Amino acid sequence: MACMNEEGQWIVLMGLLVAVGLFFLALIINQSALVGQTTAEGVLEFPKNDIRDLRSAIFDYTKGFGNVDNISSRSVQDDITMISLERKNAVVSFTVGEKMDVSGRWLHPVQIHYNNGVTEYDETAYH
Repeated sequence: MACMNEEGQWIVLMGLLVAVGLFFLALIINQSALVGQTTAEGVLEFPKNDIRDLRSAIFDYTKGFGNVDNISSRSVQDDITMISLERKNAVVSFTVGEKMDVSGRWLHPVQIHYNNGVTEYDETAYH
């Protein structure tokens, strides 16, 4: 037993180390694919065009009414909210504040809230 060739043990040990290394490499590649897929799905689910359409409608409203609070402006605001709920299944609310000086320009602060159950978006824009 004392005269046995011990070089075979190094070969088995190196084979074990290579196997463990390949296992961790496969684990890292698998996780990177999952992260990439989740990120891509998150980008696709974000309702970018819906929010752009909503911003455009609200900025048109701001251009037409400003922060005037009367029956016609209230009905237009209610229409924007109801159309968003009916067509996009999104709860929308917005407020238009008094004009204020922003870098030398007088603009209305517009606070927009958008929530379609998956994505919640809040923005304060000056228009």
